[in-house]
Amino acid sequence: MTAQRPMPTRDDVLGYFATLSNWGRWGDDDELGTLNHITDDVRLAAARTVRHGRSVSCAWEVAVPDHMERSTTSCPCAADMPGAENMPLPGFRDDRRWGFSMERLGITFHGNTVTHLDSPCHLFWDGTMYNGRPHSLVDAATGSAWAAVTAAAHGIVTRGVLLDVAEVRDVPWLEPGQGVHPEDLEEAERRQGVRVRPGDAVLLRTGHGRFRHESGEPGGATQAGWHASCLPWLHERGVALIGADTPQDVQPSGYDDVLVPVHAVGLVAMGLWLLDNCDLEACAATAAELGRWEFHLAVAPVRFAGTSGSPVNPIATF
Repeated sequence: MTAQRPMPTRDDVLGYFATLSNWGRWGDDDELGTLNHITDDVRLAAARTVRHGRSVSCAWEVAVPDHMERSTTSCPCAADMPGAENMPLPGFRDDRRWGFSMERLGITFHGNTVTHLDSPCHLFWDGTMYNGRPHSLVDAATGSAWAAVTAAAHGIVTRGVLLDVAEVRDVPWLEPGQGVHPEDLEEAERRQGVRVRPGDAVLLRTGHGRFRHESGEPGGATQAGWHASCLPWLHERGVALIGADTPQDVQPSGYDDVLVPVHAVGLVAMGLWLLDNCDLEACAATAAELGRWEFHLAVAPVRFAGTSGSPVNPIATF
């Protein structure tokens, strides 16, 4: 294993808001944050990682009705639809052959269940968002006017790197409350023969996905995940996006004054976009089978105006 680094103190973590800040780095009007690390050259290099043409999803299926409010309308014949007799198209009134179904969905995707993307406006610190904007730019009626998920409307396409820390520790999964540290990340790099570089999306496997598949439980208030000590490492490596098979932060975080330091420092200071609650089991199995821990990763958020994130289905292509 690599040498242990000193554990950051509470003051160290609070200091990250200044020492790891990307405010102004890409201009005062920048809303992309660390996604600026994904250049055209980075995307081209990501495309070149595809060797086998095999794609796997890194998302959980959204269960009904557990994770959403759902109303489905089914009309075996379109002519039976209420109001069809008033439609201006005669076909609606007369055609007895075709029917349809449609849905109305309501979903709360933030939390510890649905796979989703967090944009920088998702969190405030001292009433401030990424790049120094006030929280007042988020309005109850219209959503956020700053650093919403629509900043990534063209999608996030880059090289993905899966770091399997459960495998490094030789356990089926990390237990709730166990944090992942830079030493774990570097040991995973060493074992897997890969190195995280600028513009990468780093996906952290704690094994919670396996636990969730086997137990049927999404998890509780405590969880394994990134420890705050990883934040300088992610900043130094120029990571564009991080994901995990949990909601990112180890819980409890170990810092009474900072409940979710990876979310808080990452989103507010660094502008680091987050992929929460991934299902990385298929990705890990494919990586192990092919002996390749890098892949082309595509994340396409829905262009919900003014929202702090989006449910997503990240696709890894090997």
